[in-house]
Order: sequence, then structure tokens, then C-alpha cells
Amino acid sequence: MSATGLAIIYIIIWWIVFFAILPIDVDRKKTNKIEGEDPGSPENPRMLKKFIYCTIITTISFVIIYLLMKFEYLNLRNIIN
Repeated sequence: MSATGLAIIYIIIWWIVFFAILPIDVDRKKTNKIEGEDPGSPENPRMLKKFIYCTIITTISFVIIYLLMKFEYLNLRNIIN
């Protein structure tokens, strides 16, 4: 597989993992209420922590998928045909 295909697979996995991790560890109890702000939005969403976790999980998943594809345990071309 080309570098472009691998990058696209990595990005797709990253976004799926990111949206799965996003609602985890969110405290919706607000101490300061700001008018015009959504009352369900978190005060501190901890985005950097979620970004780091997402990147680690994606990298591990991507390496596993890459190795499965390299040793032909997971052959996407045969699955599609």
C-alpha cells in the first residue's frame, strides 16, 4: 500500500477514535453560568489529554492493522472482490 493510502487509513482511524473518546471524562456540572452558552457544555473538556490518548490508541491500532495487512492476514483487496 502506498504512503498516501496508509496516511488516509491513519486519519480515518484517528477521527473515529477521537469521536469515541470525546464524551469520556466530561464533568457537566458548571460553577459559572455564562448567558448564551450551552448549559450542557463542559467547563473543562480536557482536549489535550483526549488528543494524546487518541493519538496513542490510533497508533497502536494502525500498527496492528498494518502488520495484519503486510503479512496478508487482512487483505482488503480480497475482501472487496
